Amino acid sequence: MRARISESKRLFLLTENERPLWSDNLVVAGMDEVGRGPLAGPVVACCLIMPPKPLVEGINDSKKLSAKKRSSLYDTILKTAAAVGFGWVFESDIDRLNILNATRLAFELAYEDMQANCDVALIDAVKGLALPCKQIPIIHGDVLSYSIAAASIVAKVTRDRYMEGMDSRYPEYHFSNNKGYGTAEHIEALRIYGPCPIHRTTFIGKFVSR
Repeated sequence: MRARISESKRLFLLTENERPLWSDNLVVAGMDEVGRGPLAGPVVACCLIMPPKPLVEGINDSKKLSAKKRSSLYDTILKTAAAVGFGWVFESDIDRLNILNATRLAFELAYEDMQANCDVALIDAVKGLALPCKQIPIIHGDVLSYSIAAASIVAKVTRDRYMEGMDSRYPEYHFSNNKGYGTAEHIEALRIYGPCPIHRTTFIGKFVSR
């Protein structure tokens, strides 16, 4: 069995991409998105600048954290970050642009919304964005970068809360449970009730007739 490492050591490893940049006194932003795969709702990107100190304990890939832990870290990250921006691209534009282009737009809107300059943006996988700074795309960046992991948590909590709000408007789809993803319960509701206004028409063709 692999021995568990200390939190300080884990954070040291997670900041491997940031530390050389911080040592050069560069301002580093992390960028991630959530919502590429759901049948309903927006894709949401976050761009934020986390200072080198203090490191926030517990930051990790959002998918590895419980909803309770993400919510707790969300508040701490927002208090700690030097700047935060969000990019929202909704279902009509996702259908119009396709999900890859919608994701790219969400990243660019998040950077603009941050209203702060940075020297380097660490981005989860996506390349060639229209940003006024150096870009470093990192495959599995939410696992390998502290800044991207922080952005992944904030984006995830932000979108989840939005979809929970949509549950009260469209309760038959149980968005609080599925957040718009294609669970069996969601697909069954889609087949019974048809799509609602926040469904992505280009994603649901195999489940409902248009």
